[in-house]
Amino acid sequence: MLKLLIEHEKIIRAEGENAYPNECCGILIGEIDDKGVKTVKYTEAIRNAREDGEQYHRFLITPEDMMQAEMTARKRKQDVIGFYHSHPDHPALPSDYDKEHALPFYSYVIVSVNKSTAEELTSWELTADRKHFESEEINKGE
Repeated sequence: MLKLLIEHEKIIRAEGENAYPNECCGILIGEIDDKGVKTVKYTEAIRNAREDGEQYHRFLITPEDMMQAEMTARKRKQDVIGFYHSHPDHPALPSDYDKEHALPFYSYVIVSVNKSTAEELTSWELTADRKHFESEEINKGE
């Protein structure tokens, strides 16, 4: 389960709308309890580093951006618990590209942005065998 405050959901939706028709991307920082429930405490938008003209359908977070996010998480005494990105004019379902670049454990939040309006928001976890994503429940808090 992923606990996502309304304020963080609003940030993710706004990032998706602002990046449209390209994909936005960012990192989820927070805590994991002893039952494996991830709670988002902070979101960090990342500039989409994809420079090959495929931004419309792809996102890329550089190792440098990931290192910066890890340092931010450490300063906050928290962890990187996942990532978010948008799917412009596509459903909020993981693509084959998403699966190829994902790692087990992390939450992958996807927001569908249709004609510049954020719509469905979902979260996914890649299985340990890396064969498929499983839907992750989102608990939205105030």
